[in-house]
Amino acid sequence: MSKLTHPSFSFSQNAWRRLKKNKGAMFGLVIIFLSILTGIFAYFIANDSTPNADRQIVEIQAKKPGYKKEFIKTKKEKDIPHTDFFKRLLYGKEDAFNLIPINGYQQNGDSVIIQKFIDDGVEDRITIPKSKLPSENYIVSKTFWLGTDRFGRDILSRLIVGIRVSLAVGLITVLISLTIGIILGSLAGYFRGKTDTIIMWLINVIWSIPTLLLVFGITLALGKGFWQIFIAVGLTMWVSVARLIRGQVIALREMEYIQAAKALGLKDMRIIVQHILPNVLGPVIVIAASNFATAIIVEAGLSFLGVGVQPPQPSWGLMIKENYNFIITHNPMLALAPGFAIMILVLAFNLLGNGLRDALDVRGKM
Repeated sequence: MSKLTHPSFSFSQNAWRRLKKNKGAMFGLVIIFLSILTGIFAYFIANDSTPNADRQIVEIQAKKPGYKKEFIKTKKEKDIPHTDFFKRLLYGKEDAFNLIPINGYQQNGDSVIIQKFIDDGVEDRITIPKSKLPSENYIVSKTFWLGTDRFGRDILSRLIVGIRVSLAVGLITVLISLTIGIILGSLAGYFRGKTDTIIMWLINVIWSIPTLLLVFGITLALGKGFWQIFIAVGLTMWVSVARLIRGQVIALREMEYIQAAKALGLKDMRIIVQHILPNVLGPVIVIAASNFATAIIVEAGLSFLGVGVQPPQPSWGLMIKENYNFIITHNPMLALAPGFAIMILVLAFNLLGNGLRDALDVRGKM
């Protein structure tokens, strides 16, 4: 008996023990867990907590990582309504002040004289009445750890908020693909005959169309946008799930306990739901992790091509599109940062999927 298998533990407990021994899988699990927490509390973590992290300060556009600047806060002409905790958690909080980059300042009675930063080596001397400033702390210093994009937005903040799109696309895509794939795959594998022939014909037709081309077609039919991309990607990834489920069900339908259930007169749907599907959850979990990683890549590709998430909503693929021309100029990090983020998150899901495959495979573990 393997050291990773204990007779007094259940199958799930033994699987968890085997998974914990896999360093790659645990690394992926930690990255995914931290990504989820970051996505949930994005607007509390990000330096720019405005909706979509879209605070544009054009004077500091395309700055390199580690750029630090002082700003003076001035009151906006309109009153900004109070934002409660849950609204800020979901949508962020609009700035109550304008931020003006400065090179220096001095107080002069009831006003403040600033040297407004316009560009490197260019500044303008401006006098601002104190009535337009907050009562205190009207000078702030901000560090842009990954630099700013061509609109003067904080790259790190948009990366943090943009993780929501990647995780949401992956989650909803997996739910759609699993739902369709499990239903069609189980029907084809259990009933066989004409049902199997029709479903397999549909699977082969969808399988023969390149994934990106199929996503393009669905996206053009549904339109561009946040929710449309979920449906488009989800409707293209159910095929692999259906094929897997069909093969598993075909093997299980001949087992003695399934034949016994039929002999007892149980309905087909009850047999499928209660006796067959619980025994194929292992492979389903593994392919779900793989589909999650694939969905992140497909969404990034679609956003890069302009048919996915639309600006100003941050998406890692869209960030690469907006800044890829900087790769061959003075600031390649603008495009490389979201690229590295995609790579790390996809790697985490692939490592977790490989670890789940090994942990849930009981063959050779006894």
